[in-house]
Amino acid sequence: MPQQKNFITMPAQHQNKQPGIESLMSPLPQFEDPNYKGSEKLKGKNVLITGGDSGIGRAVSIAFAKEGANVAIAYLDEEEDANETKQRVEKEGVKCVLLPGDLSNEQHCKDIVEETARQLGSLNILVNNVAQQYPQQGLEYITAEQLEKTFRINIFSYFHVTKAALSHLKKGDVIINTASIVAYEGNETLIDYSATKGAIVAFTRSLSQSLVQKGIRVNGVAPGPIWTPLIPSSFDEKKVSQFGSNVPMQRPGQPYELAPAYVYLASGDSSYVTGQMIHVNGGVIVNG
Repeated sequence: MPQQKNFITMPAQHQNKQPGIESLMSPLPQFEDPNYKGSEKLKGKNVLITGGDSGIGRAVSIAFAKEGANVAIAYLDEEEDANETKQRVEKEGVKCVLLPGDLSNEQHCKDIVEETARQLGSLNILVNNVAQQYPQQGLEYITAEQLEKTFRINIFSYFHVTKAALSHLKKGDVIINTASIVAYEGNETLIDYSATKGAIVAFTRSLSQSLVQKGIRVNGVAPGPIWTPLIPSSFDEKKVSQFGSNVPMQRPGQPYELAPAYVYLASGDSSYVTGQMIHVNGGVIVNG
């Protein structure tokens, strides 16, 4: 007898602008585990997180704050989401700096690094997390403009921000890059996005080798289907209602379920780990 499916659905919904507004989502993403207790694993560390205002970035910002880190958040223009994240981070008794602006601009990528170091005093942990995606029915529908926009945000910003950060990072510091399950599986409607995520995996592995002698560790997290503002702002209502149904756990993950992976990679717990990807994807087996 076939096993009964118990897929947890999300209500059909759509937002017209990326990267999306978290406060407009239904249900709201769960960005915090109420049972999570910090243990000062990142006490005194200063962190820059791109795309830190909502979704995965918000959950990571709060988890890092619970571990004692000061956090600078780079985001586009989602002021309501950013301010809510700032308030929640500061509730943990640490500093939070908001850095709005367009990360497709190389100079802005440099500026946020310098502003983080200026306002927080140093930079110890960099989390490259910002992303955009624009589904299309085939390669022939991806314009040169869309291709360039997707690459500028999803991978060029990782290069530019990291390059600027290298003059601040020292032995024992950490870089964490957000990739995706699509880097390994592909996605028929996200060809350009998948290509950028594959590039992030290669970037992470190569950079880890480049920086290992300096004592700077470079790792990444490859999320599966996570309930973030990028989903209703990318897909139509039908796809949103089916989001997460294709993984063994038969549900989308919540942002807080990813955050401990970032804490692990940012802390001394992972002192012997570099060049690796952690897969948090609801049970999909990935050999890579």
